[in-house]
Amino acid sequence: MTSAVPTVGEAYERDGYAPLPAFLPRPLAEALYGRIVAELDLQRPRQQFVAQGNLLTKPAIEVYSHIYPPLAGFLWGMTPAIEGHVGKRLIPTYAYFRIYQQGDLCKVHSDRHACEHSLSLTLAVSDDRPWALSVETRRLDGPTAAVDPDFGEEPFGTVPMMPGDAVLYQGVHHRHARLDPNPNRWSAHAFLHWIDPEGPYRDQAFDRPALAAAGRAA
Repeated sequence: MTSAVPTVGEAYERDGYAPLPAFLPRPLAEALYGRIVAELDLQRPRQQFVAQGNLLTKPAIEVYSHIYPPLAGFLWGMTPAIEGHVGKRLIPTYAYFRIYQQGDLCKVHSDRHACEHSLSLTLAVSDDRPWALSVETRRLDGPTAAVDPDFGEEPFGTVPMMPGDAVLYQGVHHRHARLDPNPNRWSAHAFLHWIDPEGPYRDQAFDRPALAAAGRAA
């Protein structure tokens, strides 16, 4: 007798992540990419959107939802669908859009408290080659500042992703990465984040602490 295949919610609770293949129809994912690029004129150099932190090996284009409100609208619109998978009410925090270069990696890391429930969504790839996201199945008590080249001896799962594919994961408590170099000349992704309004990170609702800190810095 074969065992039942776990539901998305069961896999998410057990492993800290769950694949959502074809979460969006590919034409819709690619249209979202095209609109962002066109409205922000990203086909030409836009230095204000270029970033390279300690997670990446090459500069990337990054656009955050507090700068580009349609991304916030997309995040809010996706909330009911993610609530259905997580099995609880959620409050959005923030979203961002990133374009990776060929050969780039995203090193092993965990996320800040605003990323209690997260969705990684592939929007477009230049050469039709899947690029995988890997998530550690060991649960951390909370985020760590460590950034590593691999998961060491810890178990993890890997999900190849094409446009429209998504992975739902617990970004605070499960480290994640893109371990293999990007096989495309470029690839575009959206990252959406939520918190449990009854949980330990409820003060992160709508990413208020980060926005307040940014306001003070300005």
